[in-house]
Amino acid sequence: MADEAGGAGGASGERLRHSDGPWTRAAGGAEVMRTQMSCLRAEFETAHEGVQGCGNGLSVVAVLDTVRTSWERRIEAARDECGSLGSRLRAVAKTQGEHDGAVRSGLAAVDAGAGR
Repeated sequence: MADEAGGAGGASGERLRHSDGPWTRAAGGAEVMRTQMSCLRAEFETAHEGVQGCGNGLSVVAVLDTVRTSWERRIEAARDECGSLGSRLRAVAKTQGEHDGAVRSGLAAVDAGAGR
């Protein structure tokens, strides 16, 4: 029986492949980005230390504070999103592996019934 993807015949279960590698690498990348976002926020705070005191009376300080607050919210949102992605991507890898295992078992039963 020919493989629908164009391969040679063989047990159906032999053609089914799953690797959680891409999912777990992506999860690791998201966790690294979360850590980097946390460091970025700390650097951002350090860079703005003393701005209020040095710019008393200047309207640009109020504008800078508004921009800073906006960027801090963006950084926090990105950090939180990266944090949630890590666990979600790992869950996808686990679920896909479980589903592939169930499909593999089902195909093996079909192959066994066909006398392979």
